[in-house]
Amino acid sequence: MRILVTGGAGFIGSAFIRRLIRETDADIVNLDKLTYAATPDALGEAAESPRYRFVRGDICDRPLVDALIEETTPDAVVHLAAESHVDRSIDGPAAFLETNVHGTFTLLEAVRRWRAGRRNEFRFHHVSTDEVYGSLGPDEPAFTEDSPYRPNSPYAASKAASDHLVRSWGETYGLPVIVTNTSNNYGPWQFPEKLIPVMVIAARLGHPMLVYGAGENVRDWLHVSDHAAALWRVLTRGTPGRSYNIGGNSERRNIDLVRHIAAIMDRLNPGGAPHDRLITFVADRPGHDKRYAINGDRIYRELGWRPELTFEEGLDSTIAWYLEHETWWRAIRERRYGGERLGVLGS
Repeated sequence: MRILVTGGAGFIGSAFIRRLIRETDADIVNLDKLTYAATPDALGEAAESPRYRFVRGDICDRPLVDALIEETTPDAVVHLAAESHVDRSIDGPAAFLETNVHGTFTLLEAVRRWRAGRRNEFRFHHVSTDEVYGSLGPDEPAFTEDSPYRPNSPYAASKAASDHLVRSWGETYGLPVIVTNTSNNYGPWQFPEKLIPVMVIAARLGHPMLVYGAGENVRDWLHVSDHAAALWRVLTRGTPGRSYNIGGNSERRNIDLVRHIAAIMDRLNPGGAPHDRLITFVADRPGHDKRYAINGDRIYRELGWRPELTFEEGLDSTIAWYLEHETWWRAIRERRYGGERLGVLGS
């Protein structure tokens, strides 16, 4: 099986490729632009495999995408390349529209042209987010695949647009497409601008652990290794034209999560204890969704996938990983992102 992965040097993409090289016999071509959040080191030993090939390039570059698809004749495209940080989308939405919307359009058109007249088995698997569904109240039922789209941030709107493009190319042009919408991922190698690494690093450095608003916002957390397993299950067993929600069954208020991180840091970094003294409440970000929750009944019932790691196991090992890889994130803070707050416009 030949798979073209876009964004495979990113957090989720690299976890997906590591799993495929380790557990399958698939050949992987990784197309990645290597933007600020890319981490080629995260590919580890997979990058040395004879079944892996890296191509540096932009998914918006139609001649490049055309040539790569013609050359590789993939059995599947797994589309993970995206701008994904909500706060950055508030500061600069144009990059999100370019990559997430125009980039997805470019891939779909390239695949449609290449596949014209061919009757071989093929899948276009588009990886998206639960943020396209908008915000839930505390007692509302979790998002299902039939929930209406109500995006509230530029990031979420750009992903919603890309989801709609993929669906419409399936309905209009007959492309065998699948969409997956995932809850918040966490785990090793996540770029240190997302909530869990931000809090771990702040605690390690003795800096304020900034909590937006009152910390009442709720997220469902999924370890990236479980997500990678789910993506493979959907790619190989999912039904074209279907969408699948992938969640972790681990809803937590942000403030409870931050306090949990502080408690783990007290054990793993006792010299800085008590870390909860660093928790600092700041003005909320604009358009901050109240709650996300995933109903995963479809993927459980149809494909037999469920997350394996408990949130407690996954969080503990993730925090330990960041403490063991301090050289990696310190280098990022020095050269790419210094930990400053983003997305404060309109607050």
